[in-house]
Amino acid sequence: MRIHYLQHVRFEGLGSIEQWAIEQGKIISATKFYNGDTLPSVDDIDWVIVMGGPMNIYEDDKYPWLTSEKKFIAEAIQKNKVVIGICLGSQLIADVLGSKVYKGQEKEIGWYPIQLTTEAKKSPVFEPLPESFTVFHWHGDTFDLPPGAIRLAYSEVCSNQAFIYGEKVLGLQFHLESTKDSVYQMIENCASEIVVGKYIQKPEEMLAQDDYFIKINTAMCKILEYFASFSD
Repeated sequence: MRIHYLQHVRFEGLGSIEQWAIEQGKIISATKFYNGDTLPSVDDIDWVIVMGGPMNIYEDDKYPWLTSEKKFIAEAIQKNKVVIGICLGSQLIADVLGSKVYKGQEKEIGWYPIQLTTEAKKSPVFEPLPESFTVFHWHGDTFDLPPGAIRLAYSEVCSNQAFIYGEKVLGLQFHLESTKDSVYQMIENCASEIVVGKYIQKPEEMLAQDDYFIKINTAMCKILEYFASFSD
C-alpha cells in the first residue's frame, strides 16, 4: 500500500502516523510544498494524507501551490482513493467538496474534549472510539459540513470537528497524530498564536499530558487500521 502525504510546513509532519505506516510495511512518500516539491500522479498512490499548517485555504495568492493541491485532492476523491485531512487538511477537503471555510468564533489551541455524534457511533470508522474524549487542537478556522458528508464530532466551540464523505474520505479538524515532539515544534514555530483566550492553553499545559498523547495516538491507529482494510 502506497501512502502519500502533503506537508505544508517543516514542523507539521506525519507524527505518530509515520510509526504506524513503517510498522505496517507501507510505502511512504511525500510532497513537501515548502521545498517546492511537485505532486505525483494520483494513479500511483493509494492514500492521500493532507497535513496541517498555519496558512488558510484561501491564501492562494501567498501560497500558489494551494491551487494545485486542491485539484489533486479533488482528483484523489474522484478516483476513490483514501483521503484523510488533518486540521488544514480537513479544511481543504471541505473546500474541495463545496463547503465554506471561515474564521471560527474562537481559536482552539491545546487539549479540549470532543463529543461524537449519534451518526459517529454507527460509523465503523469512529465506532471504536469513546463517546467523548480529549484531543489536541490548533486551529482558528472552521468549516460548514460538506454536502453529502456525515458529521462525526463536535466541541463546545466548534460544531464541525470531524466528518466522513462516502467510505474513504475523512476530515479531522483536530490532531490525533500529534506527539510531544510535534506539539513542541508547533509551539516553537507558532508562538505568536499563544495569547490569552478561553480555549488557548499555555505551552506547559500542552506538553504535560503524557496520557493524552498515548490516547490520541491509539485512536489514530484505530482509524488507520479501518481504512487499511480497503487497501489490504
